[in-house]
Amino acid sequence: MIMCQYELCMEFYANEFLATFLNEQSNYREYLKLKGRYEGLQRTQRNLLGEDLGPLNTKELEQLERQLEGSLKQVRSTKTQFMLDQLSDLQNKEQLLLESNRALAIKLDEICSRNSMRPSWEGEDHNMSYGDQHHNPHAQSQGFFQHLDCNPTLQIGYSSFQRYSPVVTDQMTATTHAQQQQHQQQQVNGFVPGWML
Repeated sequence: MIMCQYELCMEFYANEFLATFLNEQSNYREYLKLKGRYEGLQRTQRNLLGEDLGPLNTKELEQLERQLEGSLKQVRSTKTQFMLDQLSDLQNKEQLLLESNRALAIKLDEICSRNSMRPSWEGEDHNMSYGDQHHNPHAQSQGFFQHLDCNPTLQIGYSSFQRYSPVVTDQMTATTHAQQQQHQQQQVNGFVPGWML
């Protein structure tokens, strides 16, 4: 009975040990495989960066070139897709801004049309005529009145200057003569200054 139990126990532990050993062997093989793959990827990365190209033959160089071209196409494709997405977003924003601009233009037209429908006594026409007078103050006066030239010489003490300054006296005489001619011309035209009425 003890022998049976011993044999059963040995058989159980032998099977357990065998399973563990086989599992460890499998794990070790998996480890070696992953290690080789990792080293291969590191070598490929160095080759793609232009390092350690000396030991490669022509076939490996062509394969490396194909990998580079494929990677470049993928990068370009990703970048193009990103730019297309950005362009689409910008077009959507542009559309929203155009619609907002149209709505604002409609509102502005409504406000302008409401303001133009106000009665003229609210000041619009009055402001226009006032503005016109402001910009051209002689516009009204030219229609009804003739513009008078101003005479800057003062004739108080006229006779006293004759003794001291014959030049000034001649100038004043000429000015007085010109004023008389202008006065006669205005009377011929039918114009009478306001101070004479």
